[in-house]
Order: sequence, then structure tokens, then C-alpha cells
Amino acid sequence: MTATGIVLITRNRRERTLQTLDRLTALPQHPPIVVVDNASTDGTADAVHQRHPHVHTVRSQRNHGATARTLGAQLLRTPYVAFSDDDSWWAPEAIPTAERHFSRSPRLGLIAARTLVGPENADDPLNEVLATSPLGRAADLPGPSVLGFLACASILRRTAFLEAGGFSEILHFGAEETLLAMDLNAAGWGVAYCADVVAHHHPDTGVRPGREVRLRRNALLTTWLRRPWPVVAADTAALARSARDDPGALRALAAAAVKLPTAVLDRRRLPGRVEKDLTLL
Repeated sequence: MTATGIVLITRNRRERTLQTLDRLTALPQHPPIVVVDNASTDGTADAVHQRHPHVHTVRSQRNHGATARTLGAQLLRTPYVAFSDDDSWWAPEAIPTAERHFSRSPRLGLIAARTLVGPENADDPLNEVLATSPLGRAADLPGPSVLGFLACASILRRTAFLEAGGFSEILHFGAEETLLAMDLNAAGWGVAYCADVVAHHHPDTGVRPGREVRLRRNALLTTWLRRPWPVVAADTAALARSARDDPGALRALAAAAVKLPTAVLDRRRLPGRVEKDLTLL
């Protein structure tokens, strides 16, 4: 039995979920899998149970967004957790390679994998960004230090993930990775890009309504949650200026304002070393 479990989150994408599970259950390591269904109305949970009865399926009554990954990780008992979405899965050697990295690097909290996109297996542009991170490579980590990653192409040390609080309920979904990377680093855990750990991602190519607004909202909320007040003021002012003639920026600003009281209650300043890295980036 592998030391890594897989958490897959989904919502109203029954066929994509089943196809992805066909791939994940065929991995040679036979990892335990938890599927968290974010209140689908298309029969996803029933279909998963019928085709893959040994997969632990969680039928959520509401859409938890990215925090569904945290719920899934809490149910696993493996030392490591690999995340998949309903359109992403792991290459056959990804999990054993990641486990070797974790065993050799006690400070390693999260591996950002190399992501190959679509049937062409094209490198996600993020790969190059992470591989050339200006933060360099610490001697005790297996790859460049980073403060960003793609959630559906990440493998984590379960204790580090849960101690850091998992994904933020405030952000819900969209650009949720940055805040977690900050919090892991603040707690002393390393976040590293490992090109030899490979994930496949086949995202839909169609328009995703509201996604850009959520990304801009969550970028500002992340600043409010962790950055110094001068940075908060500057980022808020920049989005407000854009909102004068950009309806998307206006919607993002309004959506962030709704969550401001909750964000202030969860506000924590980052250690100076992490803030220094963010400034460098």
C-alpha cells in the first residue's frame, strides 16, 4: 500500500470524474482515494459508487469549493496527500517519486509537480515560472523554492497541510494556492517545484463564467489576509482605479468587500523572511 492517498474534488462533471477515476484506480501503487462531491446535481456520487465502490465518496450537501480538499485530507490516514481535480491525474511514477522526496527532505511540506496539459502533453506555462523561481533552491529541498503551485498538481505532507489550516474557506475557489503556500512557509515548511513529479491536466477549453472576477477578488483577499498594510492599501487602490472603467474589476472589488469583515478576523502578518520572498517575487 502506498504512503500517499488521493483526494479528488468535483462538481457536476460526472463523466469527467469517472474517466479520471479510471486512470487513478489503475495506478500501480493502488492508492486510497477519497472523492468529495461538491453538491452535484447530475448524479456524480451515485455513478462513482457504482463504477468504483471501493472509493470513499463524500456526498456534500453544499459546494465547499477548494476546502473540499481539506475535508478529503482529514479522512485519509496516509502521510502524504495528492490532489486531483476531475480533469487531472498522476503519471504512474509520480507518487513513488514524491514519496522519496518527502522521506529524504523532512522539511518538505508541498511538492508542486510538473503539469502536462491536454492530449499533446504540453508543458503548462507555470512549469517554467516555477523552475526559474528567483527564490533559489535550499540545500534541504529537492527543487526550487516557490510560493505558488497548481492545486490539482500538488502532493503534500498531510500533517503540514492540516496544521497550516488547509485551503481557506474565505477564498472558496480560485487562486487559493498562494495563501496556502504563504502559510506553509510561515510555519517553516518548504514548498518546492519538482519536475520529476508529473501530473496530467486536461481542462475544458470553454469559457468559465466568473472565473476572472474570482481570481482578482481572491488575489486582493489574500493581500488583506497576510500582507503589510501599505501593500494592502496599494493593491486595493490599484483595483479601485481599474474599476473606474473595468466592470470585472468593479465586481471583484465589490465581492472582496463583502468578505472583508471575515478576512480581517483571520488576518495574520507573515514572518519577515516570507514577506521578503514575496517582495522579491
